[in-house]
Amino acid sequence: MTEREGRIAEEKRTVELMIRYYCEHRHDSDALCPDCEDLLAYARSRLENCRYGNDKPTCRKCKTHCYSPEYRDRIKTVMRFSGPRMMFTAPLRWIRHVLHDRE
Repeated sequence: MTEREGRIAEEKRTVELMIRYYCEHRHDSDALCPDCEDLLAYARSRLENCRYGNDKPTCRKCKTHCYSPEYRDRIKTVMRFSGPRMMFTAPLRWIRHVLHDRE
């Protein structure tokens, strides 16, 4: 696995965890609802086509916002809800994300 695949794969796992947590707690569903499934597919697509590759920053610090305004609002809502809770539900992933955000 290359470094790019590692960073992109890590970002995919983190965003999927956040979306699944959000859907489980906001939509009372064990499986992803259609809206959250759509958001996850969109996020994966954006990550797979990230122009920064090895130098990919976290989305919050990215100079090129590749999400459309609708999806950007949706993912911000998910991240605001799930991000702080990751500290308790997935502490190692949260620490890695915070450290990556500080790079």
